[in-house]
Amino acid sequence: MAATEFVPVLLGSDINAYSMARAFHEAYGVHSVVYGMFPASVCAGSKIIDYRVREHNDRVDKVLENVTEVAKEHPDKKILVLGCGDNYLNSISANLPNYPENVIAPYVDLSMLETLIHKEKFYDLCDQYGIDHPATYVYHKGEGHGFTLPFEGPFVVKPAESDTYWKHPFSTQKKAYVLQTREEVDQVIDDIYNAGYEDSLIIQDFIPGDDSFMRVVTNYSGADGKVRLMCVGHVLLEEHTAHAIGNHAVIITEPEPELCEKLKGFLEAIKFTGFSNFDIKYDQRDGKFKAFEINCRQGRSNYYVTGAGYNLAKYLVEDRVLGKSCELTITKNRHLWWVIPPKVAYDYVNPKYHEEMKALEKAGAVVNPLFYKPDNGLVRTLRIMKGQKRYVGWYASCMEKVR
Repeated sequence: MAATEFVPVLLGSDINAYSMARAFHEAYGVHSVVYGMFPASVCAGSKIIDYRVREHNDRVDKVLENVTEVAKEHPDKKILVLGCGDNYLNSISANLPNYPENVIAPYVDLSMLETLIHKEKFYDLCDQYGIDHPATYVYHKGEGHGFTLPFEGPFVVKPAESDTYWKHPFSTQKKAYVLQTREEVDQVIDDIYNAGYEDSLIIQDFIPGDDSFMRVVTNYSGADGKVRLMCVGHVLLEEHTAHAIGNHAVIITEPEPELCEKLKGFLEAIKFTGFSNFDIKYDQRDGKFKAFEINCRQGRSNYYVTGAGYNLAKYLVEDRVLGKSCELTITKNRHLWWVIPPKVAYDYVNPKYHEEMKALEKAGAVVNPLFYKPDNGLVRTLRIMKGQKRYVGWYASCMEKVR
């Protein structure tokens, strides 16, 4: 089968989806079908994307409907389905038995998926397989305020299950909270449950250190459960607005073979398949890398891997479409990825990394995934440039410049 005899179907329309569409286009020259909920997105107006707007397209029935639509349009081709946000994963996995025969959805079954994306259950697995994580207290609805935490503040509070959490909005809602006092913890607990959230909360010891202590590890596991690719990104800067906190903004790839070996053992032990990425923080107090969560998909920042020379689309296609065997690659080279204007990056990234950032820029080892020469339509380009300018104000509203 020729590699071009497939159509990528990407569910979601943010930087994640665009980065994967770009990877498919770079490797094979193919256009991706992208289903989004809103007319305006980084995918809208793209020359490399067939962008389709559908309401409620993360529902189980809508995912099946949309994937089937493309499968019928291309009955002679393989349809590769990728979720580009957590809200799509359950629906994709729930439909694994229902897709047309020409559809390939590289995901674990729904039971395993629900276990991994639920932070309480994920930490249980970490304990079982020797993956370090922050000291954790799991709070269940109805406990009240009488519980005792086994660590001092600052504290991190976040939902164990993100999808339903965002379905119960309230004015002070955040992706995660960093809180200084126990009184603040109690107030946030009340705010979250009063809004209608039902699942457990994760309360953790805050690991000290700025954004540059974060790491992201992106992986591809083949249909046989063997890990084919691992790439560690050293996060230098994240976003800090309430809904985007924790989103990566600047990354340099770096080798961390011992960390990769530990995570590889975990992924292969649970027989994981498809893309995954781990959010990790280095704890300088004990010298350990500690896992916050696993995402059972490629992350929003996935192009840091492709840009460094390891095209994610190629690993997927060679495994699932062409059936080629592939030895494990643990990346070693240094490469700079960012999705914000360079000036903003230098204004807020820890200055000790500026010299290497400049050296990588000078060497041409740098990429912003949103700017792609073959995709130079005027309307989309102006929209992207306008979006880039917004970062100036966003960072100014929540961070102090480093210079």
